[in-house]
Parts: sequence; C-alpha cells; structure tokens
Amino acid sequence: MHPKYFIQMNLKTSENQVFSAHIISWYRANPRDLPWRGTADPYRIWLSEIILQQTRVTQGLPYYYAFSDAYPTVRELALAPETEVLRLWQGLGYYSRARNLHACAKYIWHELGGNFPNTYQSLLLLKGVGSYTAAAISSFAFGEAKAVVDGNVFRVLARYFGIATDIASGKAKKEFEALANELIPKDNPGEFNQAMMDFGSRQCTPQNPDCESCPLKSSCFAFQNDLIKELPVKINKTKVKERDFHYFVIRCGEDWVWKKRTAGDIWEGLHDFPQSEKAPVSISKISEAEPSPFPKKYRHILSHQKLNASFSELQIPIERYPDLAEWCENEGYMLVAEKEIEYLAKPKLIVNFLNDQGI
Repeated sequence: MHPKYFIQMNLKTSENQVFSAHIISWYRANPRDLPWRGTADPYRIWLSEIILQQTRVTQGLPYYYAFSDAYPTVRELALAPETEVLRLWQGLGYYSRARNLHACAKYIWHELGGNFPNTYQSLLLLKGVGSYTAAAISSFAFGEAKAVVDGNVFRVLARYFGIATDIASGKAKKEFEALANELIPKDNPGEFNQAMMDFGSRQCTPQNPDCESCPLKSSCFAFQNDLIKELPVKINKTKVKERDFHYFVIRCGEDWVWKKRTAGDIWEGLHDFPQSEKAPVSISKISEAEPSPFPKKYRHILSHQKLNASFSELQIPIERYPDLAEWCENEGYMLVAEKEIEYLAKPKLIVNFLNDQGI
C-alpha cells in the first residue's frame, strides 16, 4: 500500500515561476548538442519526435540522421516507397511508427501542400500524432504554450509535488497535463518542455537520481520524505503474451523463400520466412529432404510479447526450382536472390539470424 500524497493543484503564480526558472536554469547549464535542437522546422521536429517515441536518444540518433539525409524535406519522405521507409527503420522496432510516419508525410504533401498544421489541435488530426507529439511540435516550432507529458515528466512532477496517482491509470494523463500546463511559462514554452524532458532523463532518473546536486531538492516532496523509490506510482497491468514461431529457411541455389507480413499482427509490411505457430510448414510437394535436425533457437522480447523462435534450414535441389517457384506463388511467398536480401525490410529477429549466418 502506498501512502496518500497530496498536491494543491491551484499553485500560486510565484511558485510556478520558481519551479520553471529552476528547471530552465538547469537546462541551460546542462545543454545537449542534438541536431533537432535550435530549429523551428516542424518537419525536423516531427521526425525526431516520432523516432524517439519509446526509444532512447542514443538509439534514435543514427536513425534521425539517416532519415533526414535520405528525406531532407517532407516531400522526399512522402514520395518514397513504403518498403524503402521500412528498410531504413529496420531495427528500431514499433514499425507502426514508420508506417504512420510515411502516411502522415503523404497526407501533408498531397493534401496540405507540404505545410504542417501550426496548432496543437490541428496537429492532433495527423496520423500517429498524439497529445505528446502535438505539444512538442506546437511548442518547439510555433511557440504554443502546450506542455509535453511523457514518462520523464510524469516522474519529475510525481516526485516533486508528491502525486500518488497511478501513472498507468486513465485519469493520470489529464491530471499531469493540467499541472504541467499550469507550470509552463507562456513566453518560453519550447525551452521549458525541452528542459522538463531532459531533467527527467538525465537528473531525475528512474533509478539512482542525482538528488544531491538537484536544484529542486529543498522543495521536492519525494526527497524530503524519502519517497524517491516509491514515486511515481505505476501499477503494471500489461499482460505479456508468449508465442512459439517455427521458421523454415528454404533455399534453392542462390534464392531464398521469403514472405511479406500482412496486417493484423506484429511486423506488418516487413519480411520474414515461412512460419507457423502450431506445426511446421508443409513443403512435402517440393522436396522429400528433411530439414536440419537441430534448428537454431532464438528468444526475442517485444513490449507485449515474448517470441520463442526456431529456424529449420532446408536446401532444395536446383532441379526442383520450378516446383519451388510454383509453390511460392500458390502460398503467397516470394523468391529473393541472396544478394538482394539486404534491401528487404526485416524485423530484428530475422536480422540477428542472418547476421549469425554471415548474410
């Protein structure tokens, strides 16, 4: 049981200003040289925010450079093939972000003439843009006083003000957004939002925050009451599904059998091998050969799923190629030359397997 913590939501203006001033002062003293900082270009800001959803800055930074180099404006991204966009996104995970990114770029280019919406409410109408991303773009690019609220901001506010609301609950988002919007300075919203995010990710960290050097420690509820480890409150209700993937890696000469994953499951639009969760894929019509007796096994962890994958390899004699080609056509698979595999967009699990094969 957690003790009850209390907060007076109607803070005095002077208290708001002191909190905001401390956060911004810390931010200015601890700058990070990031390529999307210091720009008001909504395209670059939007691109960085989509890439950094559910992603650490160090992991997302190379992808930001890759995308901004390949698609320097929304026009280039809008006109790019989806397979190319997914291939560039490969390894970053949460591939729906890439599909939404591409769909949103096409909408902005074709329907809005390449012009980004310039208000929080209009940004919310874009595919893949929620309240956090809309607040970030509207404040950084257009100076609108809308507070961003992510995990870092939840943590800072919960600890500083002593808020016991479960941050995984439905009411937490509204409660924390209301508080953050009281605190945000109307004349400097973008810098305040950047400061809050950086402060949470670098100073007020989930584990072992640097409280001793924190400029807010004298008035921080959690620090003063020894509740740093208890706040924020998060009751994890996420159920993790465990799945068994049985893959057949089928080759004939220099060609490999692949399939493109469709909607309704993980990795939509990406490529992997013929696979089943219940029984091995039937290939009796194209070969009497047995697959490798000791399949390679991998364990792959996603946010809501744990995958136990086995890869059984099978080499089809070259004289059976016509039968293999017919089977692929009937089953919805494709034959891809080994030298072309690198251009397929693939989930990280498949990339790991291929890397182990020296491909």
